[in-house]
Amino acid sequence: MKYVQLASFRADFKRLTPRERALFIEAVRKINDAFARRGNRPLPHWPAALRIKPVEGALGIWELTWSFAGPDGRATFEIIDLEGEPGIRWRRIGGHEVFRGP
Repeated sequence: MKYVQLASFRADFKRLTPRERALFIEAVRKINDAFARRGNRPLPHWPAALRIKPVEGALGIWELTWSFAGPDGRATFEIIDLEGEPGIRWRRIGGHEVFRGP
């Protein structure tokens, strides 16, 4: 699966701790697996270990929550077309503050 990152995501990512980065990378692996198994459905069945849902009031933007016990782990993204295949545009990453400009 291909990805692109907004500058806001790259700046947010630099502020994460190594543990937060590792948890995010594991969540991305699970998303990759879900897309690989989706067949001809437009959206995969999201892994139960992750909470993935549309961001309220932000059409086309999704939120990913991968850590509930701490540290707070969230990211926002869009599903886009990249060279004829579904891809992800990562928008923000961090804690609950990502919703102030998803």
